[in-house]
Amino acid sequence: MSCGKSRSQSACRLSKTIKSTFDHDHQKGSIDRRSANYHPNIWDFDFIQSLKSDYKGELYEKQRNKLVESVRHILLNDQNMGSLAKFELIEALQRLGIRYFFEEEIEKVLMNGHEIITSKEGLHVAALRFKLLRQQGYRVSPEDVFGVFKDTNSYCFKESLCEDAKGMLSLYEAAHFALEGEDILEEAKAFTTKHLKEPYIKSTPTIDRHLAKLMNHSLELPLRWRTPRVEARWYIEACVDDDSLHPDVLQLAKLNFNMVQAAQQEELKELSRWWKNLDLASHVSFARDRLVENYFWGLGIIPDHRYGCCRIGIAKLISFTTPIDDIYDIYGSLDELELFTSVIESWDIKAMEKLPNYMKLCFLALYNTINEISYFLLKKHGLDLVYYLKEMWAGICKSYLVEARWYHNKYTPSLEEYLENGFISITAPLILLHTYVLLQEDISVEALEYLTTHPKIARWSAMIVRLYNDLATSTDELGRGDVHKSIQCYMHEKGVTEEIARDHIKNLIMEAWKRLNKEQIENSLWPKALIDAAINFARAAQLMYQDGDGYGVSNGSTKSWVLELLAEPLIL
Repeated sequence: MSCGKSRSQSACRLSKTIKSTFDHDHQKGSIDRRSANYHPNIWDFDFIQSLKSDYKGELYEKQRNKLVESVRHILLNDQNMGSLAKFELIEALQRLGIRYFFEEEIEKVLMNGHEIITSKEGLHVAALRFKLLRQQGYRVSPEDVFGVFKDTNSYCFKESLCEDAKGMLSLYEAAHFALEGEDILEEAKAFTTKHLKEPYIKSTPTIDRHLAKLMNHSLELPLRWRTPRVEARWYIEACVDDDSLHPDVLQLAKLNFNMVQAAQQEELKELSRWWKNLDLASHVSFARDRLVENYFWGLGIIPDHRYGCCRIGIAKLISFTTPIDDIYDIYGSLDELELFTSVIESWDIKAMEKLPNYMKLCFLALYNTINEISYFLLKKHGLDLVYYLKEMWAGICKSYLVEARWYHNKYTPSLEEYLENGFISITAPLILLHTYVLLQEDISVEALEYLTTHPKIARWSAMIVRLYNDLATSTDELGRGDVHKSIQCYMHEKGVTEEIARDHIKNLIMEAWKRLNKEQIENSLWPKALIDAAINFARAAQLMYQDGDGYGVSNGSTKSWVLELLAEPLIL
């Protein structure tokens, strides 16, 4: 596996194999095959290779380092900063995408503020501290923090809180870190959502232009659910109106965004060369060709610029899950799918001789790539991880096969049965296991074994991805004859309308987020980077599917986000 240089020789050999073995017309002639009519790839190879940035080299590194030291001094040594100002600065660093420069300093501030909870502090500082501590994995009781803001008679939140717009916004954001059974945070969410939407709040003298912009942004989607890199771009541009932010903080955020963009352009170029040399897409033309969108998924899951190797690895994996998914969903006959699944399970190059040629191509490309990743990991860690990786691929193909059997047998499962299979077929458990081995410096065999059993951290992340996907894609997929999704399963099971079913699925997403929040606090087995990846996978799905199928139909919002993150630098 390459992490900085394009390793194309094996891909070229595979390309020659593909060209010499492919017999598409013969395979197509005897079986009635469906077509999804996906639009073609919208990103030209030459365009990707032409991406360039001036924000590279020692000069910019020195500028960034100088700004980092300036901000570090502000965070730790500014005697004029009280607790609230420090919490607000930490929040800004997070949203601006530059928190990772100051992890130790932030941890020190939060540790000092962990026990300081008084009944005299205002709503804004209480809610902001609560959110930052929960986000960091601290156990904080919402009753202890927010009970004081309730009326002693009605035990409802005090109406006078509505006069504090900034505090209401912070409480709204904090409420999205709720765990199961934390009714006070559910009440807080309902209370703040209702009042923040009222016109009179936004017209009060305490609301400046910047705060009004933040309120509208959060009501559209809370920060907990937003993808970090996309949010960083938006927030940097929004901070033009924020007079309270130190100029060095904003300058660091802008410069760092452009420098990271320059590095990620190189990652995408490397990935694009690999995909071109592999030459798989032209031979499985029925499938979605979405290399740039696959990298965008990787960027959503792993936004930290330090983990480019993992980001590239994730993009490669999705570049295989997509055509294989399309084989199971629309192109392969049931007999072919049964055979392909057995070959994946065997992980035997000789077994692929039984396959039709288009399946041989997919299997051989996958086989070589996973073995290359395993070789890379063996050199790095001294561990042979082929078994774990191939087991996860066998698991996902078996889940695809279950759905194919449902379709061919005209069977509609219960919602529970559908989801028990669907959280695997959405690929999140597979992606997270690969993320673990590509991120972790000290790989634990115990953790690997546990990941293959689909632990809660993977299950709840996957459930959110699955349900967001279903809300956005089920109508189109049914139109081309795909298997019923969660919405239709619930409609069939309960005899309800689509509107009621969609509301139920949205409620399931809310509950899954609570469970994922709990895993962030209670899960000590996993490294923070993997927990962050699980949360970011759910966020990336929300982004990809918020305006419909942003992956299958990627020439709308997805295209705009890709250009903003990978092609258009900020003006310094």
